[in-house]
Amino acid sequence: MPLMPAGAPATLQHDDIARRIPHQGSMCLLERVTAWDGGQITCEASSHRAANNPLRAYGRLGASCGIEYAAQAMAVHGALIAEAFSSADGTSPAPQAGYLASVRSVTLHVEILDDLSGSLTVHAERMSGDAGTILYSFSLHAGPALLLSGRAVVVLNAASLALPTAGPASKPGNPAARTSTANTL
Repeated sequence: MPLMPAGAPATLQHDDIARRIPHQGSMCLLERVTAWDGGQITCEASSHRAANNPLRAYGRLGASCGIEYAAQAMAVHGALIAEAFSSADGTSPAPQAGYLASVRSVTLHVEILDDLSGSLTVHAERMSGDAGTILYSFSLHAGPALLLSGRAVVVLNAASLALPTAGPASKPGNPAARTSTANTL
């Protein structure tokens, strides 16, 4: 397990988290960071019980919304890592924007989250990565009970990624380039 960078905060509260991620107001779902280091982060949340949780639909908070809790933990982890590196070399580059590109092997062990009385524990661990992408594993627990788990790919600086070149099907006059509205919805 990688060690926490020297001088980095050991824990964070909700306001500290909100300063580091783009999610604001009730959309900032995490209450606190309880532990982190260069390879992983553990957070707690109680917003799953909030009536004004913006992820609620039809008065319930589906278990798949736990993916957003995990994504926010990954975002905080990335911001903390960026701060640690910028502090280490004396510069302060802006943290890179990260986008959740895919989730895989997601297993839901419950149907809803809002009926859980205790806090959620959100854990994310960096499995691999480079300057452009990071692979995390994640899990949510309520006490000892596993609620959901999976893996996620985060893409950094998506604007700098090369777009695919246009193939023959996209050239004007090619019948394959004609599509109906039904095919594009």
